[in-house]
Amino acid sequence: MSGSRPMMPPRLALIVASRGRPDCLARFGERLAVQTRRPDRLIYSVADSADLPPELPPDVEVITGGAGLAAQRNRALERVLGDCEIVAFFDDDFVPSCHALEGIQRVFLAWPDVVGATGRVIADGVSSAGIPLAEAEHLVDAADAAGPADLRPRAELDGLYGCNMAFRAGAIGTTRFDERLPLYGWQEDVDFAARLRPHGRLVLTHAFGGVHCGVKSGRTPGLRLGYSQVANPVYLARKGSMRPFRSARLIAKNLLANHLHALSPEPWVDRRGRVRGNWLALVHALSGQLDPEHVLRL
Repeated sequence: MSGSRPMMPPRLALIVASRGRPDCLARFGERLAVQTRRPDRLIYSVADSADLPPELPPDVEVITGGAGLAAQRNRALERVLGDCEIVAFFDDDFVPSCHALEGIQRVFLAWPDVVGATGRVIADGVSSAGIPLAEAEHLVDAADAAGPADLRPRAELDGLYGCNMAFRAGAIGTTRFDERLPLYGWQEDVDFAARLRPHGRLVLTHAFGGVHCGVKSGRTPGLRLGYSQVANPVYLARKGSMRPFRSARLIAKNLLANHLHALSPEPWVDRRGRVRGNWLALVHALSGQLDPEHVLRL
């Protein structure tokens, strides 16, 4: 009597979109080498060859094209959909747990109703001067020493955090990142994930994760980001992928932070540029001219 064939593990694609940070991609490649589960497809989506480090992982596929986080992620998606069952996105300045990709696979196998998951962010340098690589690696290694984490979803979410998120490919279908959110694409991760909610749950899990260093190079300048901080939430609320209350709270939070710190800004934040961008977007909102793509003309 012949036994049944063992079930093949799902194929997993890892996509990293990067612009102007070859040093981050170099360090990311080094951390990828210690993963307990390699990606079946590894995609670096960049604007051109200047974005790449001298040494690349041997199995990486490089895609080049117009800059913009949403567009870069979409080009990579076109490569892997239909070939992989799970699609993960990590930022180039994210230091993943050595169990991260294994943990992503475990989550989607254990919870068939989950269509998207975001992992534990042990520490996040976005709201500070940033976390040095050595410190980030120390934090991740200390967490890894405890072994793989509990699989149980910790919370259900309306959107996911783009520095480390993963999706069930079958739920993505024709959904793509909204390229009307240009450049750094602020809130494009929340929008994309929210549009998959009709197909299943979005969850926070500690089964994978790492440290987001929050590297400041390659990010949107203050004036443009300030405009996006108002324009993008309004746009997403209008299209229905962000709840109006969340949109209003996000705008108010950033307006307050920018104005409070404008007279004595942090060295790593252009608060005055953000304030100018905030007010320009508010004027456009009141006059009916609000357009997230206006940042391309600033």
